[in-house]
Amino acid sequence: MNDVERMFPHRRVVVGITGASGAVYGLRLVELLQAHQQVAEVVVVLSDNGRQVWAHELGPLPSFGPRVRVEDAHNLFADVASGSALFGAMAIAPCSMGTLGRIAHGVGDNLICRAAEVALKERRRLVVLAREAPLSLIHIESMRQLTLAGGVVCPACPTFYGHPRSADELVLTVVERVIDLMGLPIGAQRWEGGGS
Repeated sequence: MNDVERMFPHRRVVVGITGASGAVYGLRLVELLQAHQQVAEVVVVLSDNGRQVWAHELGPLPSFGPRVRVEDAHNLFADVASGSALFGAMAIAPCSMGTLGRIAHGVGDNLICRAAEVALKERRRLVVLAREAPLSLIHIESMRQLTLAGGVVCPACPTFYGHPRSADELVLTVVERVIDLMGLPIGAQRWEGGGS
């Protein structure tokens, strides 16, 4: 059994999508995860504001493939709200500062926050794609608290060393990094050094 199989024995991941701008990050993340050979199911949870921002930025929510299950953010009876539900990792992309702050302070008032709380308490990987600029001290302290609790804060910062040629390629540099941080092999572009 390899490291990925040990980490993802049930081959399930959770994706939260909140109301921060950048719904395209959530879309591309779900698309790549549902096509990933190590992932059997992607549980997607959109907050109310996440749905509104998605509609504004991308239009109607698509019908994802059969390996994607969309849960209502108000359904705290969903399986991923329990520590006994087995999933390998969770990512929130994009993650608003309000959601990040609630998770950092143990406020599981919706399914995204509760599933994140489960990921932290069960010592599973939690990656939050933070979308805000500039950052207040409250944001920074919440990020610190989440990091101390075991989460990974990944700012939505694209890389340019691979010479991306389109906005979608810039988005992919971020999304592939999130998948990499979730512990799934993705073949993300890496800096290999350079010289003059």
